Amino acid sequence: MADKLIGIIGGTGLGDALTARIENPVFDDRGTPFGKPSSPVLLGTLGPHRVAFLARHGRDHRYHPGVVPYAANIFALKSLGVTTLIASGAVGSLRQEIQPGHLVLADQFIDKTFRRQNTFFDAFGAVHVEFARPCCQRLREKIMLASEQAAAVTHADGTYVCMEGPQFSSRAESMMHRAWGGDLIGMTALPEAKLAREAQMCYALVALVSDYDCWREHKPGLAKQGLLAEIIANLSRATANAITLIEKALEINSALCDESCPCRRSLESAVWTSPSALDPATRSQLAPLFE
Repeated sequence: MADKLIGIIGGTGLGDALTARIENPVFDDRGTPFGKPSSPVLLGTLGPHRVAFLARHGRDHRYHPGVVPYAANIFALKSLGVTTLIASGAVGSLRQEIQPGHLVLADQFIDKTFRRQNTFFDAFGAVHVEFARPCCQRLREKIMLASEQAAAVTHADGTYVCMEGPQFSSRAESMMHRAWGGDLIGMTALPEAKLAREAQMCYALVALVSDYDCWREHKPGLAKQGLLAEIIANLSRATANAITLIEKALEINSALCDESCPCRRSLESAVWTSPSALDPATRSQLAPLFE
């Protein structure tokens, strides 16, 4: 049985391409207790599945990574019924073997963000979700299986260092991230993945490699405009590869995940505050997260 509704979060390029492929499109412009999401949610069908697409950076790429309304984005998708979520985002590579244009199914994160809302529960109580494996293993396996039908090189795992930005890394930072064991550097995976876990979603991230970050010296004599053109070309190629991969994953005429997945029960033992101390009105407001 196919999932009731699969969520997709992506950047501007992915959104433009998917919008043209989604059939019977309808936009949902709902608000949430955490404000409006980055953009209206595009509902429709893609292959045998119903999908809900949200542009992370908004229309016309309005929001930089530090001000994306991550909580509103995840809450809006969950309130629509999304429990399986495939996200994509551009990254720099910290490893020689992970080349520009490749895709990576990230499985671990190192969080360097410091000014973003990273929980739904500040006004509710002490809620501690398990996050040892940040991405859904079942969903990643299904996407990796689909990659066998796509031409792009797709790496089955990788550690994603998420920095605050919006500035890029210094070379010293880039070398440090490599020493930490990071494979990718980006700005958007967190707190998105943490909030998806709090929303009891199966979450997977398809990372689109655009360049080698600054740990690796650029080609001698390559001017800034040439470097920028090269990065844009790499990102366009990676975006096209990601679209193909997502479409192949959605061609699977069965559920990508189901209710037996531990991701769907992440709040079962996570609320540490005494039930008598929880505000019923706040609990009601956050009800979609517990469903």
